[in-house]
Amino acid sequence: MEQVQRNGNGIHQQKNDTSSRTKWKVSSSVTARNTFNPIRAIVDGMKLSPNPNKHMIALSLGDPTVFGNFQPPEQAVKGIIDAVSKGTNNGYSPSFGHESARTAVASFVSSESATVNAGDVYLSCGCSDAIQMAITVLASPGDNIIVPRPGFSLYKTISLSQGIGVKFYDCLPAQQWEADLEHMESLIDEKTKAIVVVNPSNPCGSNFSKKHIRDILSVAERNKVPIIADEIYSKIVFSGQTFISCASESTTVPILSCGGIAKTFLAPGWRLGWIVVHDRNEIFGKDIRTGLVQLSQRVLGPCTLVQAALPAILSTPQSFHDNTVAKIEVNAKCLYERIKAIPGLSPIKPTAAMYMMVGFDRDRFPDLKDDVAFTERLVIEQSVFCLPAKCFEYPNYFRVVLTIPEDQTEEACGRLEEFCNKYYKS
Repeated sequence: MEQVQRNGNGIHQQKNDTSSRTKWKVSSSVTARNTFNPIRAIVDGMKLSPNPNKHMIALSLGDPTVFGNFQPPEQAVKGIIDAVSKGTNNGYSPSFGHESARTAVASFVSSESATVNAGDVYLSCGCSDAIQMAITVLASPGDNIIVPRPGFSLYKTISLSQGIGVKFYDCLPAQQWEADLEHMESLIDEKTKAIVVVNPSNPCGSNFSKKHIRDILSVAERNKVPIIADEIYSKIVFSGQTFISCASESTTVPILSCGGIAKTFLAPGWRLGWIVVHDRNEIFGKDIRTGLVQLSQRVLGPCTLVQAALPAILSTPQSFHDNTVAKIEVNAKCLYERIKAIPGLSPIKPTAAMYMMVGFDRDRFPDLKDDVAFTERLVIEQSVFCLPAKCFEYPNYFRVVLTIPEDQTEEACGRLEEFCNKYYKS
């Protein structure tokens, strides 16, 4: 076989030896083979055949739009329609986003103690892409990052696919899922490139106090490790709670803060997220910023229509967010009180986000060996699907979502109680 090469001096032909290529041999890449989503792997392996006599109630889906009871703000919808109608937002944007959209994000996330501008913002295709970019820009194959347990599985999926190690620091249910700081610090070594902080938390439904945020930052400062702050649920904190960003409490630790419109504005399918660089002492320097630009060039940025609508989306009145939180809190209170009264179950009261973790006493359910068996049997008999917390590296718990309609919340609790009464052994 001849290979043609062109250069400034003309055309040169080289013959390649392909005698060994006598049969087709096509295999997936190392990256593809190393890509593993724990949620999909566990759920796909479960025998999920719902009871045909009961309609399915999915308490497992982290999509607030799936039941139709949560809709994006009218202002955001109008912004999208206007962006389409203008006919000027159909082309490519800079890979890391239009300046007008990045300016809107900077204004949205800035606080008195942590002010940023458009130059600190890098847009992405959803918060998941922002997390992927943040991990990839800081860590190389052979390095490691430290992530919470229980925690969202995406950090592990992204890291392992690239040969980046993952270490899990424990979060403590008896302390409203605060991080075990001693355990966190014990995991740090020379190869540790970032500490991931998820606040408010998926899957825990927790919100850290100012003191706890400062304690985490102290660990990062002592060990000179940057923080990746996943703050996608920053606007969804319950009454009596205040969201405290990592960046607002630190003047020394460099932070990549990840966010987006998926949950706060109830539009996960619009796929727009961001990374905001907080680096008051230029520790990241030009290198990390250049790296983020280069990574953004792989997919050339998020949808330009959503970018054009972003100033309108992000100027949604606070009353919209207050109403969203109020609806979630009603469900949270109902689920917590009802489940708390069921023998063998121990819900951890949520204070933010869209989720609640529920522990179950394995000794009281001897016929159900673990959380996977518990949730699998619950589907088969009661057509109620909760996500086993093995998906989050935390067995003997399961996660329920707080965004389903009230009538289905009541129905699901009744079925769960009936199920537990059947299998509970005193």
